Amino acid sequence: MENKVLVLCRLKLKPHMGLTFIYRHLTQRTLLTRHISAAALPLVLAQRQKVFSSHHSLTSSFQGRKHYHKHGTEDGSTTTTITSSLALLTWLFLKDRVSVAAAEDEKTRSANLLFISCKNNDLEAVRKLINSGVDVNCKHRFGWTPLMVAAINGHYTVVKLLLAAKANPNLADGFSTSAILSNTMGISRKEIQNVRDTEFSPLLSLHSFKGSTALHYAALADDDKIMSALIDTGADPTLVNAQGFRPAQFADPRKNSMFQKWEKEYEATRKAKEAEMRRRFPLEKRLKERLVGQEGAINVVSSAVRRKENGWFDSDHPLVMLFLGSSGIGKTELAKQLANYMHGEKREAFIRIDMSEYQSKHEAAKFIGAPPGYVGHEEGGQLTERLSKFPSAVVLFDEVDKAHPDVLTTLLQLFDEGHMTDGKGKRVDCKDATFIMTANVANEEISNMPLTLESQRRKYLTARQPKVTSQQLCIIYIPEISREFKDTIIHPILKAHFKRDEFLGRINEIVYFLPFNTEELNRLVTRQLNFWAGKAYSVHKIELTWDSEVVSLLAKGFDIHYGARSIIYEVERKVIGKLASLQEIQKIGAKDKLHLSIRNHDIIIEKLNSSGKFTPVSN
Repeated sequence: MENKVLVLCRLKLKPHMGLTFIYRHLTQRTLLTRHISAAALPLVLAQRQKVFSSHHSLTSSFQGRKHYHKHGTEDGSTTTTITSSLALLTWLFLKDRVSVAAAEDEKTRSANLLFISCKNNDLEAVRKLINSGVDVNCKHRFGWTPLMVAAINGHYTVVKLLLAAKANPNLADGFSTSAILSNTMGISRKEIQNVRDTEFSPLLSLHSFKGSTALHYAALADDDKIMSALIDTGADPTLVNAQGFRPAQFADPRKNSMFQKWEKEYEATRKAKEAEMRRRFPLEKRLKERLVGQEGAINVVSSAVRRKENGWFDSDHPLVMLFLGSSGIGKTELAKQLANYMHGEKREAFIRIDMSEYQSKHEAAKFIGAPPGYVGHEEGGQLTERLSKFPSAVVLFDEVDKAHPDVLTTLLQLFDEGHMTDGKGKRVDCKDATFIMTANVANEEISNMPLTLESQRRKYLTARQPKVTSQQLCIIYIPEISREFKDTIIHPILKAHFKRDEFLGRINEIVYFLPFNTEELNRLVTRQLNFWAGKAYSVHKIELTWDSEVVSLLAKGFDIHYGARSIIYEVERKVIGKLASLQEIQKIGAKDKLHLSIRNHDIIIEKLNSSGKFTPVSN
């Protein structure tokens, strides 16, 4: 077996003394986690030895044996060659990172001391470490937090101290099993299990508790005082770990009533907070901050979600919406922002399924997973597996019009019954989920609607608000698609494509996304220019401004086939590309003030000179 060593513990550099390297053994806590094969080092560095021949000394320790090498000294032994090569490779990797690495090493040592102190119930040591600035929410290299260590070992006073220092009781343990960690981290199972037993708890060695919180471990320890302390500081008793267990399922069955009370109180508090947030920051307001235009679509979606959140909805069925409109017009972005509004920054709260991958009949099984005896049975379904972990997620079925009819049958069951049965026979309830489908059918008909709607807007402007500008009208007048258009034009197209009235009948809302008008295109351009102006200042310390004519010219680059993406590309081509070229030839640089203007129907870049005037900058 090849010997493996960790590269560096500490490095010192003094011009008159050369380099000093100090190493540690593999089993000790080290500065770097890079493993280097000693047998391979002479080959790797055979051509690099001359580069470092001018250094005066190299000091190292390798497998407990210390060797001192003066410049030009070679004793011919394998150990000497390996040690010298190891030192040289270390210098190659770390010559520019020594100070940062040393700081990280000190931070790691302090964190390790905090874990040990929590395990040993050393209250004074924990207090000193917290006061010194150690992060109470730091994670052990194997996944757990100091609060979890104190909870599983029943150290109430340490738990109270950590909570007072803002320890998060809802963080999840990343430790699964020693076998899994051994494969991913390249460390022996025995060593991992030894660390788990000695630095966390020896009672959990044979089980996986991945995703468990401090409350899970307090329930395992059967410590009422710690459980109450965690609940009082915001611990969520409804969180499930990777195996799907709540803290109550780890506790003594005689305490079920206590957990049921906590769960009801937590849900009531959560709903009250969400209601207050919805009152202060309505969904319409949030969505309009993120999206340009589509006021009609935003209002329809917001109304449907509000009915669901406030209990004015059929709780036996999930909310189902169909988004219609051309590409790049905000359908996917609206779904993402809806998930963000409903569930915060949780990545698992948004599930996107590309339905173009389900064009064949046999691919319908990918939704729920392969049945027993078939390849992929253990992997679970692409939809059911993720919904089982987050039953109230926002699920986006992108381009549902491309899916095979058998897939639509599966979706119909899901929409109608509010649950699915996966390939393992497990029922997955999803009545609390929100399902959004996007489709590109009837694009041409919907794209032509703005002509009619624009006529309605002008009539409104003339008859009711003669002094209101067109731009103000976009804010106070929201176009509404007529019932006749929906029933006589859109519905027959949908029926001809999906061929199932019962499928269309389970859709709660059909949402129409209209092409951008002139004012909305200008807002899209302005948003992109503001983004790049912020980027220019934060990265390059360059100030960027522009004329309104620049916005109008860039807006003309809109392509209905690519939607908002075409505006992004237009700004990058006609503005950002020029800025990058000028910076490359050093015509512009840090602290420059630049201005975009129009000359001969083209965008030019001007720079503020010493006399306070903007002059064109050319290649």
